[in-house]
Amino acid sequence: MSRAHLDSLRRIAPLAWPVFVGQIAVLAFSTVDTVLVARHSAIDLAALSVGAAVYMSVFVGLMGVVMAVAPVAGQLFGAGKLREAGDQLHQGAWLALALLLLGEAVLLFPDPLLAIARTTPDVEAKVRAYLQTLALSLPAALIFTAYRGFNTAVSRPKAVMALQLGGLALKVPLSALFLHGFAVPLTPWRVPELGAVGCAVATALVMWGQLLIALLVLRRDRFYAQFGLNTGRLQPPRWADIKRLLKLGVPMGGAILIEVTGFTFMAIFIARLGPTAVAGHQLAANLVALMFMMPMALGNAAGTLVAQSIGAQRLAEARRLGWHGLEIALAISCLIGAVVFFAREQVLGLYTPDATIIAAALPLLLWVWLFHVGDAVQTVAAFVLRAHHIATAPMLVYALAIWGVGMGGGYWLAFGSAAPASLQGASGFWSAATAGLLIAAGGLSAVLAWVHRKEAAGG
Repeated sequence: MSRAHLDSLRRIAPLAWPVFVGQIAVLAFSTVDTVLVARHSAIDLAALSVGAAVYMSVFVGLMGVVMAVAPVAGQLFGAGKLREAGDQLHQGAWLALALLLLGEAVLLFPDPLLAIARTTPDVEAKVRAYLQTLALSLPAALIFTAYRGFNTAVSRPKAVMALQLGGLALKVPLSALFLHGFAVPLTPWRVPELGAVGCAVATALVMWGQLLIALLVLRRDRFYAQFGLNTGRLQPPRWADIKRLLKLGVPMGGAILIEVTGFTFMAIFIARLGPTAVAGHQLAANLVALMFMMPMALGNAAGTLVAQSIGAQRLAEARRLGWHGLEIALAISCLIGAVVFFAREQVLGLYTPDATIIAAALPLLLWVWLFHVGDAVQTVAAFVLRAHHIATAPMLVYALAIWGVGMGGGYWLAFGSAAPASLQGASGFWSAATAGLLIAAGGLSAVLAWVHRKEAAGG
């Protein structure tokens, strides 16, 4: 690694590691649920896999729109316009509340998505109850996203990390309690065994707790006074600011929705293959989501620094940090993927002792390695492009690569009779999804290189 790369890493790392730790805590929500439910029953694990896929498709797409707060506030912060940067959090909260209507409609009436999954009646009933319960957590989750985006923009990720770690500390015992049922102390009442639905109850309680504490921090921490955020009042919505957020946020949300649905719809389609296949997929999916936290953290940090440098009119520095962030993520992802692949049996054994589920997941681990490398590159490139306020071109690249090659190709391989036997079933979806991500990585890198050349030429 060159001295220039080391210098960039020294700037990226202090912002990246709190995001990494915080997002590991968030992912641990689903990891804890997966481990607990995998040891409970295959039916509940199948319901968790399908239900989580639907919820993530909804939440992450809407989250992507709200996260426009980060690059917009980041450039304003870099330019020294602190009050204007703080205003973006207020407008981001209004945007979250508006988007909530769409998200709740999908979670409460998921029939079109469940029709695609074609699950058994017992699994479908559990999925419906799981989604109805998570609908209670969506308002808190979206508003907290605006808080997270603002803290990212002003280089204060530790505040979010602390709340996410606290949430995890509550999530673990609450999931275990509601999963298995428990007697309410000092009363004759007992909460029944809820299975996968109990995990959703725990998530809803934790998300509201996180949001309430975040609002208290905004009110009490003097750091936020310079942004005008310590008054405890929500400013009225301003269409000009919301329009600016939507202009960037809609293609951001669209791109993230395409990326996530290309991944989560794998679970919905694989559900047609039966509980064992979808349970094996859930282990591989949770593992690759865990690995994704590294490039996500690097992308957040690199994107933040790039946005601040652009706001301060240090364009050469912005280009250097963006490209170095991508190259660092590529190197680390190759290493992590190799470690997981060569220790695959031991890694899967941490999830479940069920040999049948492990056998279903093992063939997917080679694809997990390659998938992770493509995921790392495209993730950092996307964050850096958003810092430049470029989101439409990435969305088009995602649509072609992830929906076209990944989802379309995966369906053909998994269920088509002309595909090789080794690429039918779940392996077909994983191989096509990997190809799609690698194409997306190449496409977004090319767009970023074009942006850099245009800026260097003064365009």
